[in-house]
Amino acid sequence: MPIESGVITLELWALFFVILSVTIAIDLGLFDKIKRKLSKTQPTETEHVMSGKEALGWTLTWISLAGVFAVVIYFALGNDKMIEFVTGYALEKSLSVDNMFVFLLVFTTLGIPHKYQHRVLSFGILSAIAMRIALILVGASLLENFHWMIYIFGGLLWYTSIRMIIQKEEKKIELEKNIAVRFLKKFMPVNLSLVGNKFIVPINGIMHATPLLVALAIIELTDLVFAMDSIPAVLAITRDPFIVITSNVFAILGLRALYFLIGGMMERFHYLKPGLIVLLLFIGTKMIISEFYPIPTVTSLIIVFVILATVIVGSLLKKPKTPKQE
Repeated sequence: MPIESGVITLELWALFFVILSVTIAIDLGLFDKIKRKLSKTQPTETEHVMSGKEALGWTLTWISLAGVFAVVIYFALGNDKMIEFVTGYALEKSLSVDNMFVFLLVFTTLGIPHKYQHRVLSFGILSAIAMRIALILVGASLLENFHWMIYIFGGLLWYTSIRMIIQKEEKKIELEKNIAVRFLKKFMPVNLSLVGNKFIVPINGIMHATPLLVALAIIELTDLVFAMDSIPAVLAITRDPFIVITSNVFAILGLRALYFLIGGMMERFHYLKPGLIVLLLFIGTKMIISEFYPIPTVTSLIIVFVILATVIVGSLLKKPKTPKQE
């Protein structure tokens, strides 16, 4: 029997922020730094490189943590809210996989080695969480005060789907034309030579941005564009800010580990793009027809999982191309 949502929400918010604080501290290695400081151990100069086995362990940990939180929501707010959370989480997680192709493209273009990618993504995830929370609150407020915005959001998802259909695959980012790079250059010059794990380095007394800061700027802009698609999609499932924020943040927390897990086999996801197009078309349609024919959240959850399962199974069963076919 769920507890009264108005009473428990404050407690759930507190629990969520405690979990968020602890997981971020673990992710950034703050506990290790405190431990070294107390034991007066000198920090090592080498960057930590996440192995495939470690990435798998952390990915399963983040998914399990989201599952535990879903159980907490079930006992606190009831079955409907729990289904909304799981649907929002699955939707956000699936859409985020497409973003990882951009991460890989950025790191490849800038020649950033594996050992420094961890550092860039850690800072990127922190700023992404703050940005998402602000955008979700704005989006939920718009839907609450201007009901017609639901058609704008639905149309935005349709537009994204059409853009993905006609968009060509990029092989390399043109740094000179990239908006994020041009914006960064307004504040400081850019030096495209790696200087360890530094984001900013002084050259002749002037601070210069390194490839790590350039990569971070591009990733942040990409995530802003990505959020414009994914947040309306989750708002189509529920307009409860608590469910939208928590499902988004739990999905984002596991992105770094998921990137290192599937980074080397992204080419195997042959049907990811068609799957995401179908997913966005469905969610956009759900928003547009919600006034005339509201699709139950359980039905949405089933459809989302069917699309994801089809993409994964189809990609795994597809035979890799031979060099001649490529």
